[in-house]
Amino acid sequence: MTDSTPVDGQTPAPAPRPPAPAPAPGPVDPPPVAGPADPPDVPEAPPARLWDRMREDPQYAPEHLALEAVRRLGPEATRWVARVRAEQPGITADALADLAVRRFVNRARLSGAVSGAAGLPGAVIDVGVLAWTQARMVLHVAAAYGVDPQHADRATDLLVLQKVHKVAETARVALGMAAGRERAGALFGGGSQPALGRVMVRLGVRLAQMAGVRAAKRVFAKVVPGAAIVLGTWANSSATKDLARRSRELYRERGAGAVPPPRRP
Repeated sequence: MTDSTPVDGQTPAPAPRPPAPAPAPGPVDPPPVAGPADPPDVPEAPPARLWDRMREDPQYAPEHLALEAVRRLGPEATRWVARVRAEQPGITADALADLAVRRFVNRARLSGAVSGAAGLPGAVIDVGVLAWTQARMVLHVAAAYGVDPQHADRATDLLVLQKVHKVAETARVALGMAAGRERAGALFGGGSQPALGRVMVRLGVRLAQMAGVRAAKRVFAKVVPGAAIVLGTWANSSATKDLARRSRELYRERGAGAVPPPRRP
């Protein structure tokens, strides 16, 4: 492209540049995305599909909960330990376990207010939330001591630690039965069900057994207005602390030598 010829020997003035357009208004840039964070310190209910499974098969409700906890919560515990170790190099296994226990004992204290429902249905929901919170704590404690929280044996540990079964062998048999019934239910449906009231009673008793002997009183106390508010917080905290102590004793022994010692600066 050639330059235009000047007129009367004069050099043409350069054409004025158009003003730069003002930046168009738009949304404010979002803050940078942080890495994986801890879940909020509030109790979380078991997934809806697990509730359906336990309602259809209340006899094996603790076994169904243990199997689902390892599937869903085991990976979460693994990620949590990896993140905390990356943020706090040199943290000891005992310190990691302390973090987990404090968080989940606090959640257990609040689990009695999750459902907002009165009577037996509310009590069953609350005690199910407590059992789920306790399972989450056990798996986090296992991970803290270097024991794989995603291994199938953790479901057996849950049932023995939570005193559903006295020994591992009977727990394994019951887990096998529950897994078989889960597969059969998926293929053929749940079949005929007894009356809902009877199901809720059986489910509540089995879940309360899993959550702790003291917590079992809540299944009945919540039916009495005002009683569960006082009993619930104390029972949840006490049962969860007892479970934490047993879990730490078990996994500290199993994890001895599995967790590398902290690096010296």
